[in-house]
Amino acid sequence: MYVLPRIREVRKEKGISQTKIAKKIGMEQTQYSRYERGENEIKVNVLIEICKALNVSSDYILGLSDNPIAKWNKNTLLDINMITDMDIH
Repeated sequence: MYVLPRIREVRKEKGISQTKIAKKIGMEQTQYSRYERGENEIKVNVLIEICKALNVSSDYILGLSDNPIAKWNKNTLLDINMITDMDIH
């Protein structure tokens, strides 16, 4: 099991559905859900995309820091709020 509970916590705090974040990072909701449940190990490149989409530090997600603030270059951020329900279907 590879549980990173902070991914689910941050996603829920931000009010983002699994479907929406999965679509933004280019995967199916079922695959994303497996990451949250710890059924599949998260590869580094996927973790980076999840952190960008949630605008959260990877150190926070990994439990290495209690500071969730990401210091991303604004040009690399994924704007999860730009996805509409029409994009998901």
